Amino acid sequence: MTDKKDDLGTAANKANQIWGELLPVMAFVAIYNLIRLLDIDVETTIGGVGIAINSDTALYWATGVLIILTVGFIARRLITGGRVPLFTLMSAGIVGSFGIIGIVLQDKGFIYAKPTIQQLILAAFIFGSLAFGTNIWKVMFKSVFDLPDHAWTQLAIRWGGYFIFMAAANEFIWRYFVPPLEQPLHIAGLLWAPAGEYDFLGITFGARSFEDAWATWWKLGTWVITLAFGAANVPYTMKHLRDSDDEKPETSSEPSA
Repeated sequence: MTDKKDDLGTAANKANQIWGELLPVMAFVAIYNLIRLLDIDVETTIGGVGIAINSDTALYWATGVLIILTVGFIARRLITGGRVPLFTLMSAGIVGSFGIIGIVLQDKGFIYAKPTIQQLILAAFIFGSLAFGTNIWKVMFKSVFDLPDHAWTQLAIRWGGYFIFMAAANEFIWRYFVPPLEQPLHIAGLLWAPAGEYDFLGITFGARSFEDAWATWWKLGTWVITLAFGAANVPYTMKHLRDSDDEKPETSSEPSA
């Protein structure tokens, strides 16, 4: 009976975590589309600061809601004594920092590039840790699964490759579909994307005005693809999963989370 209650509790915690990460994305999509579909156009001044809510600023408002709900989810978990995974904290930090930069500078380019940078940083952490003889993927999830080191390494490589693929996909989609940038986008002093139209590998970028394809379909599509990729790795994980009664796991010098 106790084991069943523990299993139910674990399942409930995982479900709450998934919804806690998915709801901000759903709110982002909802706010963005409501402002545009309802053709909301409000301009006012609060404390001497001009505020505009319209189709041109919908992306900024949606990003603000995304950041607030993400921070709220983490704060709620901490206040109630819940555990916030390191992976969630890392993702939230990247989302929040680049989202705020985009809002403050009123530069949509930072918001478009935010998922790319998030995915690349996560991939860098994974492959960087492997290069230095540790495995951050194991550090983050060893409290959930008990796997042999070779299985952790395989999963780390798979997810690191996945993050690189998703970074490349995000770059293609936002550059292909969103309206052309009015000013070149520079990140860390490097030219990330030029203004206006440009050709690369025979494809013309910055020539369309279909921001919805990125803000709506790709935002939700990213979640669907991630869940599908995670599900595809379940058989491999279950194949190497060890029970607590099995022999002790291999010793490792990896730091604890």
